[in-house]
Amino acid sequence: MPGNTEEWIRTSRRTPGIFIFGMVLSPCGLLLDLIATVAPNWRTINTIAGRPTDTYLEQGIWDMCQASASSQTVQCNQPDTIYFQNQIIPIAQGLMVASLIVTLIGLGTAIPGVRCWRDHPNWVVAGLGGLIIFLSGVLTIIPIAWYTNILQNITATTTSNDIRVGYCIVLGYIGGIFEVLGGIVMVVGMCRCCGGKNRGETHVVENTAHFRHTKPPPRRIEVPSISRTRSTASSVPYSQDSMAEEVDFPRAKTTSYGGRKPAYDADL
Repeated sequence: MPGNTEEWIRTSRRTPGIFIFGMVLSPCGLLLDLIATVAPNWRTINTIAGRPTDTYLEQGIWDMCQASASSQTVQCNQPDTIYFQNQIIPIAQGLMVASLIVTLIGLGTAIPGVRCWRDHPNWVVAGLGGLIIFLSGVLTIIPIAWYTNILQNITATTTSNDIRVGYCIVLGYIGGIFEVLGGIVMVVGMCRCCGGKNRGETHVVENTAHFRHTKPPPRRIEVPSISRTRSTASSVPYSQDSMAEEVDFPRAKTTSYGGRKPAYDADL
């Protein structure tokens, strides 16, 4: 049927799985990126000369803290102008803040498109929001990967040969990957592929063809019931002469032992 070639129907009224996947990963990535941005632990400097062996420095892109493994005291706002003058520091600050803002814009665009409160989502708007979220993940991964690549070459006032990756790098990688994956999955919904399975849809022609090949149910034939009223009067007329001619058969008499005596014995 040429009129039904572009007609599709959804097999379920639930929110598509690709949108659920994207809307779960994106906020998780936003939270991890926020922690990676504000926490001062992009790298740690251990075994510092002239200081106790259990003392180490935690360096981030906004602040620097001194901590000790033997105590819980942490002293932040450590001065180090050389460290913050490295080219990667202001670039990382700008890209990480931009990533957070872009992620919020992407979520604000995707939520009206997903429309969990309605039967049919707006695939174009939701896909556009996924594209923005994908870009925010890329903005996160760029400074994280750059900082990790030059980790040992970043200059600072305090030097040491024992420099390790901080937990902010790990959280930044995970958050950026979450946003990239969530954005890609939501962008896939903009186009109908795999026979509409990515959207949870099926073609109308395929749906009706199934019914064309099925045998029709057997017809039920109803036979009308004829109700006849029974009459108490006999259909055969009797006259008085015919009734007089009826033979009166003698009845058997009951004997003393409870049996019946034959009729011919009674006449004897």
